[in-house]
Amino acid sequence: MVPSDLFRDQPVLHGRGVRLVPLGAENADDLVPHVVDLAPEVRRLTGTHRVFTEADVRAFAASRPDHHDRADWLIYDGEVCIGDCALLDLDPDNAEAHYRIALNSMALTGRGRGTAATDAVLEYAFTTAGLHRVALEVFAFNTRAQRSYEKSGFVREGVWREHLRWDGAWHDAILMSILDREYPLRSEHARS
Repeated sequence: MVPSDLFRDQPVLHGRGVRLVPLGAENADDLVPHVVDLAPEVRRLTGTHRVFTEADVRAFAASRPDHHDRADWLIYDGEVCIGDCALLDLDPDNAEAHYRIALNSMALTGRGRGTAATDAVLEYAFTTAGLHRVALEVFAFNTRAQRSYEKSGFVREGVWREHLRWDGAWHDAILMSILDREYPLRSEHARS
C-alpha cells in the first residue's frame, strides 16, 4: 500500500531531452493556448470532446497542488512547453495509477520526446513513488502512441470495445500496463 497523499511533493523530472515541471498556477500560461486551441488531430487522438475555456484551464492548473491522488506535469523541450502528462486515479490500496500524455501538436511527434517523458514518469512511479502498476488506455487508431508505450515497457492486456465515438464511428481502446517487476527489464532493454 502507498500513502493516499503520495503525490503531495511532486518533483521536477528529467528525461532524454525533456524536463517535466509540476503543473500549477505559476505555469498555467504555458498550458492555456494549447488546451484552449487544441489541435484537431490531438483532440481526436486523445478522444477529447470537451472544449475548454481559458478560465477552465487556469482553474484546473491552480487546483493541482490540492489534489494528491494525481500528479500533473508540463513537458518542456528547452524552454518550450510541448505537452503535458499525468499519473492519475491513484489507488493506494493496490499501488496503482493510470497514465496519460498529450503533445501539443502532431509536428512534435516522432522525435522521441513523448517516450522520454513517459520514461521519466515511469522512473518516478516505480523508483520513487513505489507503485506496483501503471496502466493506460490508447485508441486503436493511435498506432504511433502504442509503439511509443511499448518502447517504454507497456504490455497490451485487453480491449475496451467501441469505447470512443468519433465523427459518427466507434473505436476500440487498447488497455496497456507495466508492472514494477517489468520496469527494470524494460530499462535494461532500452540501454542495450
